[in-house]
Amino acid sequence: MLNLVIKLKKFMETTTLDIAQMREAAGQATTMLRVLANEDRLLLLCQLTQGEACVSDLEGLLGIRQPTLSQQLSVLRNEGIVSTRREGKKIFYKLDEGRALNLLNTLYGLYCKTDKNSSS
Repeated sequence: MLNLVIKLKKFMETTTLDIAQMREAAGQATTMLRVLANEDRLLLLCQLTQGEACVSDLEGLLGIRQPTLSQQLSVLRNEGIVSTRREGKKIFYKLDEGRALNLLNTLYGLYCKTDKNSSS
């Protein structure tokens, strides 16, 4: 473990941070976090990790009323986090952003997994 800490410290001492690159990455991260910071959108995305679904399915599964659901799906679509396909009159949504899926998996591990030995 001490070896790893020493190697990491040497790496950080020799690595020059590109502030412009960091600023761009920070902007992308804050945009993603703003999208995830809405409870309805977060629930929608969590459900879409299970596979694509149409609006009526999502409404029934999540208990979110159709107008709110459509509004939040529109935000997710505009941010490029979900994509759509049409089948007849139904529009199906699916998660289409790998970074969002990674964040959702992390959030699931932190807040949703049940651990019998956990005290929180």
